[in-house]
Amino acid sequence: MARRKAPEDLSVEELRRLLLEKRRGVRRERLEHFRRTGRVVADAPADELVSTPVVDTPEESGNPPQVRTSKRRRVMDGILLGIEILAVVGLVGVLLSGLGMLHDLNQEVASALNPATPSPTPLVMAVVLPSGHTPPDAQGNTQPNDAEIPANLMPIMQSLANLPVPTPGAEQAIRIEIPAIKIDAPVVQGDGWEQLKKGVGQHIGSADPGQSGNVVLSAHDDVYGELFRNLDKLQPGDQVILYSQQRQYVYIVDRTEIVEPTAVEVMASTGAPTVTLISCYPYLVDKQRIVVFARLQN
Repeated sequence: MARRKAPEDLSVEELRRLLLEKRRGVRRERLEHFRRTGRVVADAPADELVSTPVVDTPEESGNPPQVRTSKRRRVMDGILLGIEILAVVGLVGVLLSGLGMLHDLNQEVASALNPATPSPTPLVMAVVLPSGHTPPDAQGNTQPNDAEIPANLMPIMQSLANLPVPTPGAEQAIRIEIPAIKIDAPVVQGDGWEQLKKGVGQHIGSADPGQSGNVVLSAHDDVYGELFRNLDKLQPGDQVILYSQQRQYVYIVDRTEIVEPTAVEVMASTGAPTVTLISCYPYLVDKQRIVVFARLQN
């Protein structure tokens, strides 16, 4: 008869086999007890129940446990994943917004350091040529001649009556001199009724002296100093000298025309530096306009 080995003499495999046999015996006894008490109905013979192999639990086999993921856990994981995705999207949005704000700030700083050259005030095209008025009576009284304004254009004329006069700049005309007809007069901004009482008026939005474009100047011929009374005596080649706060500009007369009060195209901007002088015509009749054109001397 073989000598019974001591536990310390057994191999791991022999110990494991003894442990399984002992567990089978305990299980057999438990099933027999449940059958006797009626708590278990056997569908198979007891030998089959007993011979059913016992599968090691993860703890007994030494393998890591397999955790079953419940439905609730899966739902929570999905919610957390969604929150993480939204957080990442929000972070990307914040970063993009920050980059846009930084770009705008850089542009504002660049604009402040390098201010753009201000564009000139657009020419305010009149309905009729400036300086129109009724012929003065024996006492020299006169008034604006509204009769020469077409009825359908009267609302436009009224809307232009109260345009603000721009602040004078260093390049704007302040004085005009025409030696051939002995004119030396101040130039004011605006050619409305009140402005032309003070001197020669520059049309709002027209070019400044020396610039490419048309300097449009007007004055009365038979009231308020009769500044432009002798425009009809100018000849091609005569000088028109304009002064700004910084320098003077000499223009040379090209031609003279007599036009209707509605011929506002003579005030249009030009590609070259020019000056246009406008006044009522004929003297003490004032039904038309005399227009003198001059170009900047080389």
